[in-house]
Amino acid sequence: MADKTDNPFNPDLWREVPGFDFDDITYHRHVGEGRVNGIVRIAFDRPEVRNAFRPHTVDELYQALDHARRSPDVGTILLTGNGPSPKDGGWAFCSGGDQRIRGRSGYQYATEHDSDVEHADASSVDAARAKAEGGRLHILEVQRLIRTMPKVVICLVSGWAAGGGHSLHVVCDLTLASRQYAKFKQTDADVGSFDAGYGSAYLAKQVGQKYAREIFFLGRTYDAERMMQ
Repeated sequence: MADKTDNPFNPDLWREVPGFDFDDITYHRHVGEGRVNGIVRIAFDRPEVRNAFRPHTVDELYQALDHARRSPDVGTILLTGNGPSPKDGGWAFCSGGDQRIRGRSGYQYATEHDSDVEHADASSVDAARAKAEGGRLHILEVQRLIRTMPKVVICLVSGWAAGGGHSLHVVCDLTLASRQYAKFKQTDADVGSFDAGYGSAYLAKQVGQKYAREIFFLGRTYDAERMMQ
């Protein structure tokens, strides 16, 4: 992006994939002819909370990714985040799990999917569903789907990729990041959890055990230049 306020998404080049009614993500296909028509764009759409995900978000993300996986004429998936934030104009790919609805057993479903952004806390948790299902950690299922998908998955990072968002960037085949505005951070040390899935395993393979531990244990923020190294 030339400027922090520029929006890299050009709606004239994309059309919504029909048959879905998503709340937390958007799902588009390129309108061009030839190879570019085989490109789909899946984006987190909660910019007011830095595109943090909740169980409902992950349900939708898995559904869109699985649809792209099963579509024979789709070859490339762009995974990104919409923005900017209406609060401060900031951008994020994904800032990980929404800590406001995290319980002892995982992230809890809320009673209202479309109105709990401002009021998300323990009072908005769907108690009946939590009792029946416990917390949901199925972002790991999304990571596995990305890793086993016979399509190219490219992560586009124009702002924060933190926590679970950092792990999603790690498991994608490629990452394209803004030199000016991309920020990477593994937040497990801050919130008292640990990514026991593909995000940690693949990070260690990519950068080595020692540096992977430094990223996880110290929780420092690093930029696109450092990420590439």
